Amino acid sequence: MTAHGTIARLLVANRGEIARRIFRTCRELGIETVAVFSDVDEGAPHVAEADLAVRLGGPLSYLDVEALVDAAKRSGADAVHPGYGFLSENAAFARAVIDAGLTWVGPPPEAIAAMGSKIEAKRLMAEAGVPVLPSPAVAQARAREGAGWRYPLLVKASAGGGGRGMRVVRTPAELDAAVAAASREAESAFGEGTVFVEPLLERARHIEVQILADVHGTVWALGERECSIQRRHQKVVEECPSPAVIPELRDRLESAAVAAAGKIGYVGAGTVEFLVKDDTIAFLEMNTRLQVEHPVTELVYGVDLVELQLQVAEGRPLPGQRPAPRGHAVEVRLYAEDASHLPQSGVVELFEVPGPVRVDSGVESGSVVSTHYDPMLAKIIAYGGSRAEAIRKLTAALDGARVHGLTTNRSLLRNVLAHRAFADGDTHTGFLDEHDLAGRAAPTELEALAAALAIAARNRDAATVQRSLPSGWRNVRSQPQVARFEEIEVRYDPVPEGVRVVSATPYQVVVEVGGVRHTFAVAHHGAGVYVGDTRLIPLPRLPEPAEHHAPGSLLAPMPGSVLRVEVEQGDTVVKGQVVLVLEAMKMEHQIAAPADGVVAAVMVEKGSQVEAEAVLAIIEEGEA
Repeated sequence: MTAHGTIARLLVANRGEIARRIFRTCRELGIETVAVFSDVDEGAPHVAEADLAVRLGGPLSYLDVEALVDAAKRSGADAVHPGYGFLSENAAFARAVIDAGLTWVGPPPEAIAAMGSKIEAKRLMAEAGVPVLPSPAVAQARAREGAGWRYPLLVKASAGGGGRGMRVVRTPAELDAAVAAASREAESAFGEGTVFVEPLLERARHIEVQILADVHGTVWALGERECSIQRRHQKVVEECPSPAVIPELRDRLESAAVAAAGKIGYVGAGTVEFLVKDDTIAFLEMNTRLQVEHPVTELVYGVDLVELQLQVAEGRPLPGQRPAPRGHAVEVRLYAEDASHLPQSGVVELFEVPGPVRVDSGVESGSVVSTHYDPMLAKIIAYGGSRAEAIRKLTAALDGARVHGLTTNRSLLRNVLAHRAFADGDTHTGFLDEHDLAGRAAPTELEALAAALAIAARNRDAATVQRSLPSGWRNVRSQPQVARFEEIEVRYDPVPEGVRVVSATPYQVVVEVGGVRHTFAVAHHGAGVYVGDTRLIPLPRLPEPAEHHAPGSLLAPMPGSVLRVEVEQGDTVVKGQVVLVLEAMKMEHQIAAPADGVVAAVMVEKGSQVEAEAVLAIIEEGEA
């Protein structure tokens, strides 16, 4: 790291939530801010919040080193913060920033390079006495079939992180395909397709240690974060401290993390990640940047890690003694995705999260979520004097959240927090595979009734019919009226027995049931009606004829581009066989045959851009 004195104007070479997070600290410190944005992000919140903003170009321009350095120069910035993702762990970017005479808010390029290859990182960590798992080359793993090499294995990208370029291999027959898929995904995400394999420690915990080091030789290890609840090797729920780490284990983890930092001459904020199972700890990787989940450490240790990063970049020592931990913090990542974890895109019509929680978001009401970037909308973090208190606050915030316009994983997060195993701290990296928690609760009868009454009130207002109550609220009617939604139907004219309508407008409905009053906030967005955060889709009384698709049609689950087509017309396929692969939001999504049959038609080719529900191929069921 090269320090250049006090930072006056900082360019954040990133977007979304992390850019807004860094800007917040800069405002508190009186540092001017510069945003960069792609053509897709022109109207994004982080652009509006910065003092200055520089357009970069196309969706991938956040990866353009020359454009970013030029943006810093043209805007008069004297320092660059990389955030996380994109070029945050790219040694060439760090060198380019320093060579341009700017302050790099991050570790030395040499440290980034040392940890940039997971293969080389594990070698260096072993030299430093940090426990590591064996990592044979792919050829070695292939040769050791039946000769003592035990499955399952994990194929991992040597570069990058975030769960991309990773595949679980349970049998020797799966190895080659997994290596090829992981390599392709790593090449797409990081520009580097090298992969390696290591034993898969099932039911292990993913534990990481936050480190912070200055140029004067001081290294802090700020406790551990529990990051075991993951899907697709991406973290979903994080907390600090881990409910399973006892003081002796914490000492071992922190000592290993400090040794790792010392081995590579680390400076700045970073994270050393481990797998922990029983008494075994094993180095996973070192992230040479700020982590997505850094807020839980900030709340427990009472620090601002971004502020400390900036102080270290200015050449100042870490202040005083290492802070002591207090209380507990839990974070959840709110994604735009459906119950099967397919990313969603579109407009966030409403974004509100209530309660005494911290919300680090990349969106606000009216924001557009594109297909070009990660679908994370926000992080919601709760702090309490105890773990139970933090969980209770976070649960209440999720229950009261109103995120309209896109399907999110809110129900999954809520289900995790409510699960007995999570409450007991019994978590591991296979938690979501072991517990089926993705299901979304169906609308209740009262929610459906509130939606029906709000629609009736809205129709009344639209027709400018003056009456105190819509006709559907009368107690007696010769022909009962029923409102039908996709998942439920409800009679609202007259209202069900035992229900009394207190008041209703298009945006609020109040009813009493058994003397208990219920108030529902209602919103109308497009074809949907939201009661709280529950979305109901009214069914038309006279539905339009549905678009006809040939039997066996495989439809695109989301907008994206066709990465590969693995069959041709006339090929015989079996149920579950991959027919083609879509790429959306930097992830591969396999489209598989729903049954045995023959490929009757392939409607796309490699590189085709497709919309959601587009027909990709047609499989005629039956034996060839």
